[in-house]
Amino acid sequence: MIRVDVSELAGIRARHPEAVTEAAERRVRRPLLRPAGGSGDALATGRLMIVAADHPARGALAVGDRPLAMANRHDLLERLCLALSRPGVDGVLATADILDDLLLLGALENRVVIGSMNRGGLAGAAFELDDRFTGHRPEDLARLRFDAGKLLLRIDYDDPGSLDTLHSAARAIDAMAERRLPVLVEPFLCRRVAGRLRTDLGADAVTRSIAIASGLGGTSAYTWLKVPVTENPDDMARVLETSTLPAVLLGGETGGDQEGAYEKWRGALRLPTVQGLVVGRSLLYPSDGDVAGAVDTAVGLL
Repeated sequence: MIRVDVSELAGIRARHPEAVTEAAERRVRRPLLRPAGGSGDALATGRLMIVAADHPARGALAVGDRPLAMANRHDLLERLCLALSRPGVDGVLATADILDDLLLLGALENRVVIGSMNRGGLAGAAFELDDRFTGHRPEDLARLRFDAGKLLLRIDYDDPGSLDTLHSAARAIDAMAERRLPVLVEPFLCRRVAGRLRTDLGADAVTRSIAIASGLGGTSAYTWLKVPVTENPDDMARVLETSTLPAVLLGGETGGDQEGAYEKWRGALRLPTVQGLVVGRSLLYPSDGDVAGAVDTAVGLL
């Protein structure tokens, strides 16, 4: 495990900010997908196991009943470095600040690096559905030699602003395709309930969101889907028949039922378009505190 020293990182950033670009330029890259058992990794599955940590930039710091669990950057980096060191873990999805730290720590060598592109819809804000592209731009991902991007696509049929979200997402997909960079699109249908935003994980809503996301942009050649497991996991086979695009499953909140989450993921991972898992808080902050154990269990599902 890499030893995290926040004070050292701050010093490097203050005295030599070019170190981030230098680390990105010399980073050893790998293919997005590797063959099962390839590259000497007995746990390589031919599918992706990605750890997500792009929550803080949207102000989403809570894990369970701890409202600021992800606020301690030292702690978060230690958890990420531990997760990335586990066999079978392919890479990380995060915002620029976190990826810059991980670059400086040398934790991204031979790992898939996915930049989070739109974090403007802050959690709990009146403008939460205004998911502007305040994170990585396509040109940033290309310049830093990262491997893919991810964008959030939340749509409320009662909110006219959702059309702006669709338009900006489509243009981002076009810009990624121009650079031959894959982009993971995470679509949801949402609605306001008593002033709070709620995502609809029913089969019909997830089906419709996949259909909408799949058709965005001038080409879908580099588009992937990042989809939740539906409320009734038995509906996933039907839901994923909506598109031929490669898909990864997102983890989401487990509600303290870690074993139940594993079982849902296990079933959905058998479906032909599913290429892996992208999981964040439930692996980095498991209820029993055992990050390595949670990550290893998730890798085992693949």
